Amino acid sequence: MTEGGPRGEAVVTEGLRKVFHGGIVAVDHLDFSIHRGEVFGLLGPNGSGKTTTIRMLCGLLTPTGGRATVVGHDVAVEPEFIRTKIGYMSQRYGLYDDLTVYENLRFYATVYGLHGRLRVERLEKHMHEIGLSALRGRLAGTLSGGWKQRLALACATAHEPEMLFLDEPTAGVDPAARRAFWTSIYELAAQGTTILVTTHYMDEAERCQRLAFLSRGRLIGLGTVGEILAQFGQPTIEEVFIELQRRDEGAAA
Repeated sequence: MTEGGPRGEAVVTEGLRKVFHGGIVAVDHLDFSIHRGEVFGLLGPNGSGKTTTIRMLCGLLTPTGGRATVVGHDVAVEPEFIRTKIGYMSQRYGLYDDLTVYENLRFYATVYGLHGRLRVERLEKHMHEIGLSALRGRLAGTLSGGWKQRLALACATAHEPEMLFLDEPTAGVDPAARRAFWTSIYELAAQGTTILVTTHYMDEAERCQRLAFLSRGRLIGLGTVGEILAQFGQPTIEEVFIELQRRDEGAAA
């Protein structure tokens, strides 16, 4: 059975805080939870604390204060163990252009702890599921943006993680590739993978089961699309996002 926190949550944050050198508060007393198997959107203008939050949840940054658990384990106490249970992908995901599709997959599978026959069997199955089998010998640098994105997702999920973090994963790819990507996301969620995604595409945000909005490091909205619209009194998620951008720009002026 997949591990989780209280009531089966995959992520729980309690007063989570991150302050960088110079007193810069990037994340300020963050409280939210993500249910197992949920597709959860973390939204907000640039500089709102989204990436810092993800890096703390992935065990890559130590929180300044508060507490967070991922798949039932404390990020400050067991960061290395947590990294074996999660996958991470961003628009800057580190594919190696001079390696083939299969070589990239094999490298990341090894990093995530797969070895020997298990790795071989898993990668063959994974390439077939994601549609990469015919491209296994192609250099990653020769792939289109959409296929690079698909390969990056394959690398992040080769070890069948319980939790997947996607930080602006569809930036710079065409609408057709974005639609195909989201089909893959919901297939993973249907199999029990919990997914946290950040995006600046509001049509993608509306496909999340719940959303959290950050502004200047603080949580200012949490709920379903309908609940967020009611809270902000706006007709669309795009209008909510525009309102937050105006608030942040006004506060920074």
